Amino acid sequence: MTNDVLGPRALNRALLQRQLLLDRSGSLTALEVIERLVGMQSQAPGAPYIGLWTRLDGFAFEELARLMREREVVRMVLMRGTVHLVTAADALRLRPLIQPMLDQQFRGTPFVRRLPGVAQEELVAAGRKLLERGALSPAELRAELGPQWPDADPGALVNAVRLWAPLVQVPPRGLWGKSGGPRYATVEDWLGRPMETGPSLDAMVLRYLAAFGPATVADIQKWCGLTGLREVVERLGPDLRRYRDESGRELYDRAGASLPDPDTPVSARFVAEFDNLLLSHADRARILADEYRWRVMGDNAVVRGTILVDGFVAGIWKIERARGAAALRVTPFVRLGAADREALEAEGARLLATTDPAAGERDVRFEPVAE
Repeated sequence: MTNDVLGPRALNRALLQRQLLLDRSGSLTALEVIERLVGMQSQAPGAPYIGLWTRLDGFAFEELARLMREREVVRMVLMRGTVHLVTAADALRLRPLIQPMLDQQFRGTPFVRRLPGVAQEELVAAGRKLLERGALSPAELRAELGPQWPDADPGALVNAVRLWAPLVQVPPRGLWGKSGGPRYATVEDWLGRPMETGPSLDAMVLRYLAAFGPATVADIQKWCGLTGLREVVERLGPDLRRYRDESGRELYDRAGASLPDPDTPVSARFVAEFDNLLLSHADRARILADEYRWRVMGDNAVVRGTILVDGFVAGIWKIERARGAAALRVTPFVRLGAADREALEAEGARLLATTDPAAGERDVRFEPVAE
């Protein structure tokens, strides 16, 4: 046990360093970053492209598109019951660990009441058999499964299969610039190998700390959606270092993991919508002030793209497209200094050049400070 107390800036710089947001990496590949981050949130299919762009020097969107086409990465329901982009190895390793949470999550939804007489094992087996023929859309799955359980809600049947069976969303869904709804395949069929047997929960917790620590047990559980992880942390005791935050909560980190200077300067950054940077701690004060939370995490579970100023969320952004033009609109929460505004304008121009290279007109526009 140490008596070291870590304030918000110390935790902020540690998080940014591990998330490759102190400095862009010029040596890691996109595949290595996805592995290092234990996946990337992908509810918005284009978000990981921007998430990698803001972390990697010289990242080209085609690099990720190729990884998806070649089945080196996949998009599937994982942590917190949300869609993540993960490496093929992590898809087979993490899904068995997360499955108990997904089963529990489904039991808490209204869909469970719409499945009278449906046994989980039978429905999963039926879904797998259908998908052996090839990837299917939700509508196609409804049409196939509905007649087998005429008393059940066809939509609930598909939602159950999506959580009870390890399905991936296959390309072109998830390819930059491509449209269309999801089509599903089982992860084993898509990758041509079985799920990992006996994956280590301890290893998953250590990887979380490497990507997001130091953190509390509540933070770890918030990230993955599982509960009962205190016993895992206690079992890992010799491999962990302990700190406390300013509220006295115990923080855990991998033994030997370094912490950057809290005064390390941080360049302006555009963070993708739904980025795990904002979603992987029970206490988000290290990156997002409570007073701004409602502006970032709006209705319908939307998590807006954000700007970082001095390492902390200081506004939101979005790209608007019309008539061959692309405008990046920045809405700050605080008055921006001249240097920060200039840095964001330059960074935004680079982002637009990457996301909208064919746009005849590209512009970064600053809105008034949000009240």
